[in-house]
Amino acid sequence: MEHDHNQTSASTKKISNYVNLIVIIVVVISFASIVVAAYLYAINPNDLAPVAAYSIIGLVALAMSLFTFYQSRRQTTDMKIEIPKVMTTIQCTVKTCDVKTVREFQRGDYVYKELDVPCQKCSGKQMITAIYKEVKEKEKTYNV
Repeated sequence: MEHDHNQTSASTKKISNYVNLIVIIVVVISFASIVVAAYLYAINPNDLAPVAAYSIIGLVALAMSLFTFYQSRRQTTDMKIEIPKVMTTIQCTVKTCDVKTVREFQRGDYVYKELDVPCQKCSGKQMITAIYKEVKEKEKTYNV
């Protein structure tokens, strides 16, 4: 079970790292746009149209990237990816025996696999009859 938690946090960190990389690239581009605006203003202070355009682009990109960074930090802490539990059903192959057990899936399980462990009730052979994922019922909501 600890493995599932580590896998979940690793995938969350991977998503977070990609978002951070994109935010850093946009921040660098927005600072470059602001620097270009300052350079254009230094060259020709009378022509304010390109200065305003580069300044607005830089500031909007900077604001959007900082907002995205804030939202990604907030959402990745709330993000929880649940890996469904896979179950294996084992039944005794003796027709008169009704022993049926359910356990967590193990690597190598497949349907109709005969197991080396004898039945606890009649000592007959046991076989895997079903493999399925456990589905949790969603909470019911009532409209009032």
